[in-house]
Amino acid sequence: MSYVQNGLQIVLMFFVLVTLHEWGHFYFAKRAGILVREFAIGFGPKLFSYRKGETRYTLRLLPIGGFVRMAGEDPEIVQINPGQTIACKVVNGKVTELYLDKVDYRVDAVLGVVEHIDLEKELYVHLQVEDEQIRFPIHPQAMMVTGGKEHQIAPLDRQFGSKTVGQRALAIFAGPVMNFLLAFVLFLVFMIVNGVPEAVKLGKIESGSPAEKAGLQAGDIIREVNHEAIGTDRVKLTELIKGSQDKPMNWIIERGGEQLQKEVTPKEKDGATLVGIGLEWDNRGVKAGEAVTGAWDNMTFATKQILLGFKTLVFGQFKMDDLGGPIRIVEESGKYAEAGPAPMIFWSALLSLYLGIFNLLPIPALDGSRLVFLGIEAVRGRPIDPNRESMVHFIGFAMLMLLMIAVTYNDILRLMKG
Repeated sequence: MSYVQNGLQIVLMFFVLVTLHEWGHFYFAKRAGILVREFAIGFGPKLFSYRKGETRYTLRLLPIGGFVRMAGEDPEIVQINPGQTIACKVVNGKVTELYLDKVDYRVDAVLGVVEHIDLEKELYVHLQVEDEQIRFPIHPQAMMVTGGKEHQIAPLDRQFGSKTVGQRALAIFAGPVMNFLLAFVLFLVFMIVNGVPEAVKLGKIESGSPAEKAGLQAGDIIREVNHEAIGTDRVKLTELIKGSQDKPMNWIIERGGEQLQKEVTPKEKDGATLVGIGLEWDNRGVKAGEAVTGAWDNMTFATKQILLGFKTLVFGQFKMDDLGGPIRIVEESGKYAEAGPAPMIFWSALLSLYLGIFNLLPIPALDGSRLVFLGIEAVRGRPIDPNRESMVHFIGFAMLMLLMIAVTYNDILRLMKG
């Protein structure tokens, strides 16, 4: 498979994983009535952007995640203060657009100085227009226009903080849940495509190896070794080989429907006892029930391994080389893409599962930390100071970015050293 094809597969995989995660946040935020200002894939400068309805959809330069920007999560960027001169476009008695600059050039708009304005609760603006004071109601979806850009107002009932703890928690938790659902679907597809192992078979045979000298061939199915049935137990086969250095072993293999007996003598190489073979599965098709059970077993096993890895990072000893950033993930993804559709599907399932679990960790700036703050609010009956919470998430995000830079730098050094 060409590098271009591999690259396209990897890009598509990351795009699907991140988009589905952010779509989970987006969908349940919209269901709760929260104004979603932006649905973004990536961070940094915008590469592509378009607006549909109330939301701007953007593709950004750095492909290291994404975000859904909800009204009320951060301080409003655009504000209108008393004493400010603005122009208001009025349609059917309500202000639909508030112009904050170039007000003298706005046609079909009322020009005045702001006396009072409420963009959250009562939704009105009180203007001093020449010698007259006029009060206008404001449309709940009115736009503030400045610098050629539109910014929709966010009434209080459209802001994230105005919703119940349950609604906010669901909007946050839905992102990881989408990754868990995708992981299960991908494991299910893998089971259907790959089938269920029935036996161990030989893959690549190394030239000049004991296996080649014994007459073993790629595709041979291993039935017995030293009078022990192998079945699908590759671990047993490996242990038998390790314990038989320089000792002839009796292998029963199946080739073309015929059983053959071979004598194989493992040899020491690079400190290990080997016969020079690659191992694969001899698979059969699966039934619907088997596919579901197999997908669930794969998912639970992978979850345990991921959690064990996090435990090792926190409580065990690890080196910088044990961590991998975007470069190493792309590197590993390339290997799976090269191996074929089934391995790539399995790898995508693992990454989706990892993304869901990682985001639920109680690390500032991640979904897990936000859920912790919501849990504290539910217990104490009132929210934590939004400014303090924002500061915690900002510091956490900065630390994650520094860690990613360090890991990426280490990956680059590793590649340079070969």
